[in-house]
Amino acid sequence: MLDDTLWQSIVLGVLQGLTEFLPISSSAHLILLPWLLGWKPMGLTFDVALHAGTLLAVLVYFRRDLFDLIRDLLTWLRARISPQSQHEGKQVSAGLALAVLTGTVPAAVVAALAGREIEYYMRSPFVTVFTLTGFGLLLWLADRRGRHLRSIADVSVLDGLIVGAAQTLALVPGVSRSGITISAALFLGLKRPDSARFSFLLGTPIILLAAMKHGYEIWRDIDPGFSATPFILGIIISFLSGFLCIKYFLRFLQNRTYLPFVVYRWLLACCILALLLRQ
Repeated sequence: MLDDTLWQSIVLGVLQGLTEFLPISSSAHLILLPWLLGWKPMGLTFDVALHAGTLLAVLVYFRRDLFDLIRDLLTWLRARISPQSQHEGKQVSAGLALAVLTGTVPAAVVAALAGREIEYYMRSPFVTVFTLTGFGLLLWLADRRGRHLRSIADVSVLDGLIVGAAQTLALVPGVSRSGITISAALFLGLKRPDSARFSFLLGTPIILLAAMKHGYEIWRDIDPGFSATPFILGIIISFLSGFLCIKYFLRFLQNRTYLPFVVYRWLLACCILALLLRQ
């Protein structure tokens, strides 16, 4: 039989894989579920393991997109260094790659300067109630007011910077990285599936940087009695659930709106507030 730690790894792995990509906030759920069930925190090491699993899901699912972005960015750089080698059909893809890189900068800078402080002071169920509600409203407005005309191929460097600036708000639990970046992309006129696709591509570098940073800190201070089994299980489960979530979420958005996720955020906020007021 599986012990409690392994069951907790499975449940949190599924939760991370689903909520990382849906606009409902993975951090809120990873804070709230252990709080509701009375589980002891599994610590930063386990959080990093779960994020490594969802990072792997993005890398595998979007492997062709990422390969094309890197290839076209290198082609663009080569054309700038040597004009004779310029390739005319690569401008759009290079623009998307530059948008992703540019959009990574704001969140990376803010996380490096104040990430720990923001997480420490904002890690509260009351804050989560506010962010679930407020940023759920923002997603609803973006979905209703957005023109839904632009594709991901139309994304510019300025678009990347705007969506990247919005991504910095995701450091606050309950905001949802995918939720705030999708909202910004919708306000900029992207179609629903393209807004989600750009959100996932934009999140890849920042999730990778965070995993590398925390992974190094863990490796440096690792306990000799460290048991890897719960963490490996968490990585596998979050990878599988994350991969399936990306696949079916993008399919869902082909002919549906973001309204179900807005309603879910509001209902969850109401449930949390009711529990807090009863204490």
